[in-house]
Amino acid sequence: MTSEQRSVAASLQVGGQDHELEKRLDEELTAFNTAAADGATTEPLSVRVADEAADLIGGLTAWTWGSLACVDMLWVRADQRHAGWGGRLMRAAEEEAVRRGCTDMIVSTYSFQAPGFYPRLGFRERARIEGVPGGHEDVYFHKRLRTAEL
Repeated sequence: MTSEQRSVAASLQVGGQDHELEKRLDEELTAFNTAAADGATTEPLSVRVADEAADLIGGLTAWTWGSLACVDMLWVRADQRHAGWGGRLMRAAEEEAVRRGCTDMIVSTYSFQAPGFYPRLGFRERARIEGVPGGHEDVYFHKRLRTAEL
Protein backbone atom coordinates (compact mmCIF):
# COMPACT_ATOMS: atom_id res chain seq x y z
CA MET A 1 0.00 0.00 0.00
CA THR A 2 1.09 3.55 -0.65
CA SER A 3 0.79 6.21 2.03
CA GLU A 4 -2.31 7.53 0.22
CA GLN A 5 -4.01 4.16 0.66
CA ARG A 6 -3.13 3.69 4.32
CA SER A 7 -6.16 3.16 6.50
CA VAL A 8 -6.47 5.10 9.73
CA ALA A 9 -7.86 3.83 13.01
CA ALA A 10 -11.57 4.64 12.99
CA SER A 11 -14.94 3.69 14.40
CA LEU A 12 -17.93 2.76 12.28
CA GLN A 13 -21.39 3.75 13.57
CA VAL A 14 -24.77 2.69 12.21
CA GLY A 15 -27.91 4.52 13.23
CA GLY A 16 -30.98 6.43 12.15
CA GLN A 17 -31.24 9.89 10.66
CA ASP A 18 -28.13 12.01 11.21
CA HIS A 19 -28.66 15.66 10.22
CA GLU A 20 -25.03 16.59 10.84
CA LEU A 21 -23.84 13.73 8.61
CA GLU A 22 -26.35 14.63 5.88
CA LYS A 23 -25.18 18.27 5.90
CA ARG A 24 -21.52 17.29 5.71
CA LEU A 25 -22.06 14.73 2.94
CA ASP A 26 -24.09 17.27 0.97
CA GLU A 27 -21.30 19.84 1.28
CA GLU A 28 -18.57 17.36 0.33
CA LEU A 29 -20.43 15.81 -2.60
CA THR A 30 -21.58 19.21 -3.88
CA ALA A 31 -17.99 20.46 -3.93
CA PHE A 32 -16.79 17.28 -5.66
CA ASN A 33 -19.61 17.34 -8.24
CA THR A 34 -19.21 21.06 -8.94
CA ALA A 35 -15.51 20.55 -9.65
CA ALA A 36 -16.22 17.55 -11.90
CA ALA A 37 -18.92 19.48 -13.81
CA ASP A 38 -16.81 22.50 -14.74
CA GLY A 39 -18.29 24.64 -11.98
CA ALA A 40 -21.97 23.82 -12.57
CA THR A 41 -23.87 24.22 -9.33
CA THR A 42 -27.07 22.57 -8.16
CA GLU A 43 -30.04 24.89 -7.80
CA PRO A 44 -33.37 23.93 -6.21
CA LEU A 45 -36.59 24.23 -8.22
CA SER A 46 -40.13 24.03 -6.90
CA VAL A 47 -43.63 24.47 -8.30
CA ARG A 48 -46.77 24.60 -6.17
CA VAL A 49 -50.47 25.04 -6.82
CA ALA A 50 -53.01 26.04 -4.18
CA ASP A 51 -56.77 26.49 -4.22
CA GLU A 52 -58.68 29.69 -3.33
CA ALA A 53 -58.41 28.83 0.38
CA ALA A 54 -54.62 28.55 0.00
CA ASP A 55 -54.77 24.80 0.60
CA LEU A 56 -52.13 22.86 -1.30
CA ILE A 57 -53.49 21.11 -4.40
CA GLY A 58 -50.13 19.77 -5.48
CA GLY A 59 -46.47 20.46 -5.88
CA LEU A 60 -43.20 19.46 -7.38
CA THR A 61 -39.65 19.66 -6.08
CA ALA A 62 -36.65 19.30 -8.32
CA TRP A 63 -33.14 20.57 -8.94
CA THR A 64 -31.11 21.74 -11.87
CA TRP A 65 -27.41 21.13 -12.34
CA GLY A 66 -25.88 22.60 -15.46
CA SER A 67 -27.87 21.15 -18.36
CA LEU A 68 -29.69 18.52 -16.24
CA ALA A 69 -32.98 18.83 -14.36
CA CYS A 70 -34.19 16.14 -11.98
CA VAL A 71 -37.65 15.87 -10.45
CA ASP A 72 -37.45 14.62 -6.85
CA MET A 73 -41.11 14.63 -5.86
CA LEU A 74 -44.43 15.26 -7.59
CA TRP A 75 -47.70 15.02 -5.68
CA VAL A 76 -51.33 16.01 -6.35
CA ARG A 77 -54.06 15.89 -3.71
CA ALA A 78 -56.35 12.87 -4.18
CA ASP A 79 -59.49 14.90 -4.96
CA GLN A 80 -57.63 16.78 -7.72
CA ARG A 81 -55.91 13.87 -9.44
CA HIS A 82 -56.91 13.45 -13.09
CA ALA A 83 -57.73 17.18 -13.27
CA GLY A 84 -54.53 17.96 -15.21
CA TRP A 85 -52.49 19.39 -12.34
CA GLY A 86 -49.66 16.87 -12.65
CA GLY A 87 -49.09 17.79 -16.28
CA ARG A 88 -49.25 21.51 -15.50
CA LEU A 89 -46.75 21.14 -12.68
CA MET A 90 -44.39 19.18 -14.93
CA ARG A 91 -44.72 21.65 -17.82
CA ALA A 92 -43.98 24.56 -15.48
CA ALA A 93 -40.88 22.74 -14.17
CA GLU A 94 -39.74 21.94 -17.72
CA GLU A 95 -40.17 25.59 -18.77
CA GLU A 96 -38.13 26.78 -15.81
CA ALA A 97 -35.48 24.14 -16.47
CA VAL A 98 -35.18 25.29 -20.09
CA ARG A 99 -34.98 28.91 -18.90
CA ARG A 100 -32.06 27.82 -16.70
CA GLY A 101 -30.33 26.21 -19.69
CA CYS A 102 -31.28 22.57 -19.15
CA THR A 103 -31.46 20.21 -22.11
CA ASP A 104 -32.43 17.03 -20.24
CA MET A 105 -34.83 16.06 -17.45
CA ILE A 106 -34.95 12.84 -15.44
CA VAL A 107 -37.48 11.43 -12.99
CA SER A 108 -38.21 8.11 -11.32
CA THR A 109 -41.46 6.67 -10.03
CA TYR A 110 -42.50 3.39 -8.50
CA SER A 111 -44.51 0.94 -10.59
CA PHE A 112 -47.49 1.46 -8.24
CA GLN A 113 -47.36 5.25 -8.63
CA ALA A 114 -47.37 6.82 -12.09
CA PRO A 115 -45.29 4.97 -14.70
CA GLY A 116 -47.97 5.61 -17.34
CA PHE A 117 -48.02 9.36 -16.67
CA TYR A 118 -44.53 10.35 -17.79
CA PRO A 119 -44.59 8.85 -21.31
CA ARG A 120 -47.67 10.99 -22.02
CA LEU A 121 -45.44 14.00 -21.33
CA GLY A 122 -42.75 12.85 -23.75
CA PHE A 123 -40.51 10.96 -21.32
CA ARG A 124 -38.93 7.67 -22.36
CA GLU A 125 -38.49 4.81 -19.94
CA ARG A 126 -34.79 4.06 -19.46
CA ALA A 127 -34.68 1.44 -16.70
CA ARG A 128 -36.65 -0.65 -14.22
CA ILE A 129 -35.10 -1.79 -10.99
CA GLU A 130 -36.72 -4.65 -9.09
CA GLY A 131 -36.66 -4.97 -5.33
CA VAL A 132 -39.20 -2.37 -4.24
CA PRO A 133 -41.31 -3.71 -1.35
CA GLY A 134 -44.54 -5.40 -2.42
CA GLY A 135 -42.98 -6.80 -5.61
CA HIS A 136 -42.85 -3.40 -7.31
CA GLU A 137 -40.16 -1.68 -9.40
CA ASP A 138 -38.44 1.70 -9.49
CA VAL A 139 -38.97 3.08 -13.01
CA TYR A 140 -36.58 5.69 -14.47
CA PHE A 141 -37.50 8.16 -17.22
CA HIS A 142 -35.59 10.68 -19.35
CA LYS A 143 -36.67 13.49 -21.65
CA ARG A 144 -34.71 15.76 -24.00
CA LEU A 145 -36.05 19.24 -23.42
CA ARG A 146 -36.71 21.70 -26.18
CA THR A 147 -34.18 24.49 -25.99
CA ALA A 148 -35.27 28.07 -25.58
CA GLU A 149 -35.69 29.92 -28.84
CA LEU A 150 -32.98 32.54 -29.24
